[in-house]
Amino acid sequence: MNPKSMISDKEIAIIGGGPGGLTLARLLQQKGANVKVYERDEHKDVRVQGATLDLHEESGLAALKEGVLMDAFKANYRPGADKLRLVDKHAVIMHDENNEESNRPEIDRGPLRKILLNSLEDGTVVWDSHFSTMVQINDQWKIEFRNGSSAIADIVIAADGANSKIRPFITPIKPFYSGVTMIEGTVYNSEVNAPKIHELLNGGKIFAMADEKTLIVSSKGDGSFVFYTGVKSGEDWVKESGIDFNDKEQVKSWFMEEFSGWDTVWLELFDNCEGKFIPRPQYCMPLDQQWETQSNLTMLGDAAHLMPPFAGEGVNMAMLDALELSRCLTNDNYTNVQSALSHYEKEMLRRSYEVAEETLQQTDALHAPDALNYLVGFFTAPR
Repeated sequence: MNPKSMISDKEIAIIGGGPGGLTLARLLQQKGANVKVYERDEHKDVRVQGATLDLHEESGLAALKEGVLMDAFKANYRPGADKLRLVDKHAVIMHDENNEESNRPEIDRGPLRKILLNSLEDGTVVWDSHFSTMVQINDQWKIEFRNGSSAIADIVIAADGANSKIRPFITPIKPFYSGVTMIEGTVYNSEVNAPKIHELLNGGKIFAMADEKTLIVSSKGDGSFVFYTGVKSGEDWVKESGIDFNDKEQVKSWFMEEFSGWDTVWLELFDNCEGKFIPRPQYCMPLDQQWETQSNLTMLGDAAHLMPPFAGEGVNMAMLDALELSRCLTNDNYTNVQSALSHYEKEMLRRSYEVAEETLQQTDALHAPDALNYLVGFFTAPR
């Protein structure tokens, strides 16, 4: 059996055009596979939200290397963006972390997406394809989209993120609430619109911690920054709060009350946020989750192992999933697709157990009374 024969006559559908799905498409196309990526965004130029990503040598960067995309990455990553400044609630700097030889270089989501999109064959991504449902017909899946279109695939891979609509076709296991809710906002042209925070940020990241709360600010290469508050709350706080997250003044009033005693410098964030604030209750999949492998359906990234972001592993795990799944599907050691998927899922669940355990520990530690001292100690301890 040659390495691609197992899937050479298969139509592979990847649902979701995030870093994990696009990485998988690139890696499979290199091996001659027939791949389509179905993405709900209307077109490739939709604004990409979220903070800068730090890619790790053993996962995100390893996937890019296998995809022969490191030259493009080096042309687009942001040297110095991995600088981290730890501050207290009064914006007093407690520690500067500036690793000159970082093995976790940073890149904005937009440029990373562009690198991956440009690496694919024309027509690989089918835009404006918002998944609705799918039905199994013999050994294939008929996938239906909200715009009325449909597609037939021999293998379906869910890369559709935290609220995956495909995951329930694989397992009924649901995530549990971590106890922390974040609120995300973005400030554009930060040098003008939030000069004090812009100066404090210094082109990197800020972690402010006090009173069992976090405030994280992350610079982006386009002159904007994204910020996240983190507070302990009930699972239904977003609904029960009564806050209209489209209303800047309501969110600002909440912050002033919830973060009472914090310096007024932080109000620059709320006065100058553009667009609506996005509340993000943080969920995590059960660490010991298991399911029976199917013959033509699997998942990767947050769809498979959602967890809070406080260990910085999300995108790296998704890209490592893509790397390992592509290797399994093009490996002549497996007699059929199901055996390849079984091996992939076993290793993916083993890895995600370990990372989720660490992530939950970090989530608790960063929202503990002594969080700032803990994190300063973490970075200053002998390595």
